[in-house]
Amino acid sequence: MNAARRSRLAGAWSVLKKELVDALRDRRTLAVVLVSSVAMGPLVLVLLSGLVSSLETRAERRVVVAVGIEHAPTLANFIERQSVTIEPAPADYEEQLRKSRLGDPVLVVPRDFEGLLARGEMPELELVSDSANRQAEAGTRRVERLVDGFNRERGMLALALRGVSTSVLQVSTLHERDLASNQSRAAQFTGMLPFFVIMAVLYGALGAALDTTAGERERGSLEPLLATPASPLAITLGKWGAVASLAMGIALLSVLSFLPAQWLIASETLRSLFQFGLREAAAFLMVLVPLAAALSALMMAVAIRCKSFKEAQANNTIVILAASLLPLVTVFNQGGEQRWFLAVPALAQSTLMNRVLRGEALGAFELLLPLAVAALLTAASLAFIAGRLRAAAAKA
Repeated sequence: MNAARRSRLAGAWSVLKKELVDALRDRRTLAVVLVSSVAMGPLVLVLLSGLVSSLETRAERRVVVAVGIEHAPTLANFIERQSVTIEPAPADYEEQLRKSRLGDPVLVVPRDFEGLLARGEMPELELVSDSANRQAEAGTRRVERLVDGFNRERGMLALALRGVSTSVLQVSTLHERDLASNQSRAAQFTGMLPFFVIMAVLYGALGAALDTTAGERERGSLEPLLATPASPLAITLGKWGAVASLAMGIALLSVLSFLPAQWLIASETLRSLFQFGLREAAAFLMVLVPLAAALSALMMAVAIRCKSFKEAQANNTIVILAASLLPLVTVFNQGGEQRWFLAVPALAQSTLMNRVLRGEALGAFELLLPLAVAALLTAASLAFIAGRLRAAAAKA
């Protein structure tokens, strides 16, 4: 029994070394995979930094674009006293808003604005925006606050002239208290990072998983391998070990790339909120390593049924599609995180990595359940691959 086990392990180790050499031999593909995994962290954070910076610039923009503001000198005076500049709207402002060429909402003032105010009537202002134009839509709140401030000032002046206390306009005060931590606020922007990491692992292992199964069958090198003394199980373990090692290496590089990438963040706000250190990197790897092993085995199991590399690639699009769509469940689910999320591969890992980004601790159950699911998926896939190789060896 011990001799047979040692022989099986020796065969698996020989196949593992062979497959690793073959995977590393294609230097062009390997370089593309490694560079993409290393560059992913800096690239994603730079793009997020640019997005946050643009939102901050837009929020701090002290400009009101208006039509007919000359008919409302009192409103114009109030706006300018708030250190806000008034700019005239272009003639075709509606068309520009629809095409996102104009990044500010337009305040439309009626001609009889001052006359209505003098008679004690309520003039009707119009704020024109386009909900599909995110920049303009983001500025609507700023203009609404200015108009609300003008209304309150006019109301207090009217009451003061009549000798009425202005406190009647405000019977209570409201103070906001935000329960979100700095990391939770940062996770609103960095919540897409787990998705990119999972995709890097998936695509990094895809080529090796296809080449070591359907690729060898297409080249005719699988049958000679089955004729060696190594058992089908040893061959399966060796091939899977090589693919999983590559996937885990890509996971390691992708996660570690976020550490130096933080230096490239241009937004001061995002830099202060996004805290990703060695502890967070270790938590990411604890979550990703079992997934990398399971995805490697699953893609190999799908590919072993195919006769050509292209056929295996086409069939594995189902795995890629599932792994890319499952994390989106958290976006469309309005009821918050559910416990069953942890039992679904890719979705569980995305959920846990987002918890890490929010600064939440991961308990034993949160780690063990996805690990158990990944182990079962890996074992089932490897058993299927070994069975297919055993059947192929019997036919040979």
